[in-house]
Amino acid sequence: MKKSLVPGIEHEFRYRVTGAKTVPALYPEASEFQVMPNVFATGFMVGLFEWACIQAVKPHLNWPEEQTVGTHIDVNHTAATPPGFEVTTKVRLLEVDRRRLVFEIEAHDGADLIARGKHERFVIDKTKFDAKLKEKIEIAGK
Repeated sequence: MKKSLVPGIEHEFRYRVTGAKTVPALYPEASEFQVMPNVFATGFMVGLFEWACIQAVKPHLNWPEEQTVGTHIDVNHTAATPPGFEVTTKVRLLEVDRRRLVFEIEAHDGADLIARGKHERFVIDKTKFDAKLKEKIEIAGK
């Protein structure tokens, strides 16, 4: 981690919602999802927040040897967004506690504030992480 990884880092990211990021597309094999509204899925929105947080801190890491993984999310998804709308995510790094990073997150679709919350990520050493994952797979016989 670079010395520049400090609270206060902010990042804004825009993404146009497509039909591939709606509730019916979340799990195409789930018949329950197929009859639900054709709006931006919370699951994809979480991924969008993760993406924005990664972009925010990437210049402050020894990328790609150091990366971050999501460990906690607390978000209220308060408004529906149809395909075609552009979602703007804003993230701000609130806390750096060794390798633990806490972000304030929000998203707006041009008409409504659609989500707000907090997200936690941990800085990992990619080589060590991959080695532990490989060991887990071997132990499980997969």
